[in-house]
Amino acid sequence: MSTAPPTVVLGDEFARTLPELALPRQADEAPAPHLLVLDERLAAEVGLDPDWLRGPEGVRLLVGNHVPDGATPVAQAYAGHQFGHYSPRLGDGRALLLGELAHVDGHPRDLHLKGSGRTPFSRGGDGLAAVGPMLREHVVGAAMHALGIPTTRSLAVVATGRPVRRETVLPGAVLARIASSHLRVGTFQYARATDDVDLLRRLADHAIARHHPAAARAANPYLALFEAVVAAQASLVARWMLVGFVHGVMNTDNTTISGETIDYGPCAFLGAFDPTAVYSSIDHAGRYAYGNQPVVAEWNLARLAEALLPLVDDDQDRAIASAVEALGAFRPAYGAAWSAGMRAKLGLAEGLDDAVASPLVDDLLVLLRDNRVDHTSFYRRLGDAARGDVERAREVFLDLAGIDGWLARWRALAPDADAMDRVNPVYVPRNHLVEEALAAGERGDLGPLERLLDAVTAPYDERPGFDRYAAPGPEDPDYRTFCGT
Repeated sequence: MSTAPPTVVLGDEFARTLPELALPRQADEAPAPHLLVLDERLAAEVGLDPDWLRGPEGVRLLVGNHVPDGATPVAQAYAGHQFGHYSPRLGDGRALLLGELAHVDGHPRDLHLKGSGRTPFSRGGDGLAAVGPMLREHVVGAAMHALGIPTTRSLAVVATGRPVRRETVLPGAVLARIASSHLRVGTFQYARATDDVDLLRRLADHAIARHHPAAARAANPYLALFEAVVAAQASLVARWMLVGFVHGVMNTDNTTISGETIDYGPCAFLGAFDPTAVYSSIDHAGRYAYGNQPVVAEWNLARLAEALLPLVDDDQDRAIASAVEALGAFRPAYGAAWSAGMRAKLGLAEGLDDAVASPLVDDLLVLLRDNRVDHTSFYRRLGDAARGDVERAREVFLDLAGIDGWLARWRALAPDADAMDRVNPVYVPRNHLVEEALAAGERGDLGPLERLLDAVTAPYDERPGFDRYAAPGPEDPDYRTFCGT
C-alpha cells in the first residue's frame, strides 16, 4: 500500500508584505543531488517528515528544485557595511528564501537556501557553495544551539553533483537553513536608502510582529523595536564571548534583528585565550578580532539607529537624541550579561560583592592571555580545582606563582563545582577537528563529521571515548578560515 507524500506548506509572508525587498527567483537545477547530513530533530520541529526529506522529492525541496504549491522563492534585498565600508546593494547573491514554516512553538521559521545559484544580487559571483563551508555551517550551528546560544540552524546539507571553482575545483552543495527570520540591520539600511518611509515602516512593523511584539504596545513602537534589538544583541555577543566564539565577519548584513547568530563563514572557537585572535582570511586589519566583537556590535547597532530615525520622531534632533539614549543601554546590558556569565563560569555566588568578583575575573583573563591557556578546557579543569584537585588547573600555566595566588583567592570564595560544569562545555567545535571533518566530507567520508556532531551536540556531558574532542589542538598562529564565496 503506497503512502501519499506529505503536504509541505510554505508561507510567503515576507514576499507579500515587502515585495520591494523580495525578488522572485528559482534555484538552479542540481544535476545529481545527494543528501549529506540532515538534522532530523529540527525537521520534526518545523513539521517536515525526516523520512520524506531523505527521499527524492524531499532532497529536491532541500535544493529548491521542488517548490510546493503556493510558495514564492525570493532573493532578499539588503545593504550593509562590510568591514566598515557601506555597500548599498548586497542582497542574497547565492541564496533564496523558500518561505516560512510553522514551528512547534507557534512561531514561524524561514526555510532558506545557500548555494542555490545566481540571483540579481550575485555581482559577478557564481551563486554556488562548496561542500566544506556548508558542512562548517551545519556543525557550528548545531554546536551553538546545543550551547544555548541563539542561532540560525542548518536543517540539511545536500551535495549537488555540480563542481564549484574556487582556488581549486570543489564539490558543490546547498545548505538548507532554518531561522526565526533573515531580517538584518542591512535590511533596514536598504529600506532607509530608498527614502520610502512607508517601506521602512512596513519593514519595522513586520520585524515587531515577527520578533519583538511587546514593542507594538509601547508609546513609541519603533524606538522600542530598537531598544529590543540592542538588548538582544548585547545578550548574544556576551554569550559568544563566554564560550570563546569568533564570528569573523560581523558586517551589518550579518547582524540580525532577532538576536540570532547568522552566517558561519570564517568563524572559529578560541584555542589559547587571546583577545586579538583573528581567524578570518579576509580580516587583514583585525576589525572582527575576538576582543573587538562587543565594540563592533555596538557600532552595527548605531547603523540600525540611523536607519530608523525617520520612524522614531519627525523631528530629527529629537530622533537622534532618543536613539543615542537607547544605544547607551548596550554597554551596561552587555557588561551585566558578561559579568553574570563569568561569575557562573567561576562558580561564584550571585550575591558576591562586585568589588571582589571583578578584580578576580580581570586578573584571571590576564593570566590566561599571558600563559596562552586553552579557553575551553581551562574552565573544566577549574571545576576539578573547586573539588580539591588544583594540579590540573596549575599545570597549564608557566607562571605558577601567579596562578597559585589567584587559585587561593578564588577557592576562598567556595566556588560551586557542579554549577560550573553546567555552564562550561567540555566539547566545542575545535578548529583542527572541524577542518579534519570538512576535508573528509569533501572526499565523501562523513564519519568524522558525525562523530564531531555527536560530541558538540552534548557539550556539557563528559563521556568516555571522546578525549580527543576535549583536548586542545595544536597551536597554529596562521590558522585561517574562509567564507566559501
